[in-house]
Amino acid sequence: MFAAYAARIDADRPLNGLELGERPAPVAREGWSTVTVRAASLNHHDLWSLRGVGLGEKHLPMILGCDAAGTDEHGDEVVLHSVIGQSGHGVGSAERRTLLTEKYQGTFAEQVTVPTWNLLPKPAGLSFEEAACLPTAWLTAYRMLFTNAGVRPGDSVLVQGAGGGVATAAIVLGRAAGLRVYATSRDAARRVRAVELGATDAFEPGARLPHRVDAVIETVGAATWSHSVTSLRPGGTLVISGATSGDRPAHAELTRIFFLELKVVGSTMGTKEELASLLSFCETTGVRPVIDRVLPLDRAREGFERLAEGDQFGKIVLTV
Repeated sequence: MFAAYAARIDADRPLNGLELGERPAPVAREGWSTVTVRAASLNHHDLWSLRGVGLGEKHLPMILGCDAAGTDEHGDEVVLHSVIGQSGHGVGSAERRTLLTEKYQGTFAEQVTVPTWNLLPKPAGLSFEEAACLPTAWLTAYRMLFTNAGVRPGDSVLVQGAGGGVATAAIVLGRAAGLRVYATSRDAARRVRAVELGATDAFEPGARLPHRVDAVIETVGAATWSHSVTSLRPGGTLVISGATSGDRPAHAELTRIFFLELKVVGSTMGTKEELASLLSFCETTGVRPVIDRVLPLDRAREGFERLAEGDQFGKIVLTV
């Protein structure tokens, strides 16, 4: 079957390890289902995999891709939960949970096999392309906002780095949930787009906000860390799920964190139950993922290049 896969690890030039071509079709195994992929979306996790983060040489070649929507063996339309081994389903109880592409072959292929427990029904109102955007970036944003930040309608949130998959999702989900959302971006066009998507206002990184916020959604890391901390009200919550600009900020702001009793919460992906809630949220509110562009699988390299250059606004989707 045709697939986009990591053939080599190259920490400095990750796209050197990306290959497109034939790979073996998945082998049936008890308790797992084979899904015919209709659409899959890119994440920064795929670039990190090509750099060797979370993916070791012993697992190469590895088909990339965490997210997908398609049809199972019975013809049912499904969405994949990307975390394998949650609660031990489909793997040994002693095996640690892992994302697709870290140990198990991913979704950038004609077919993928996952534990049957990991499949959720695709809402009829969502296209395959829209549904394929949800299991990683949008699920991460959903968990950051509603589980870890604990915000409620009327609260205010700062989203750093408008344009990225998680940040874009947080803006749209936050607005739909009745939050006052502020966003930042270095790019003026992205700031305009953030407001169009529902942000109350958008600013250059580091700019003074109209008031201190209840929570910050942080995925940028070192470049925005100090601004995130100083933008919080006393007792506010900073939720971080990534550090695309680096994980060692020049100023950790420790004094401010303890003196104002700020909360710093790490967040990674989400549970199957949270994904089910996110699917229901999208279906009932009419919220839909922001898609930057849709490409056929045989043009996957174009999508990877756009993601690596940081030119996208929203999700890049591959169709099979």
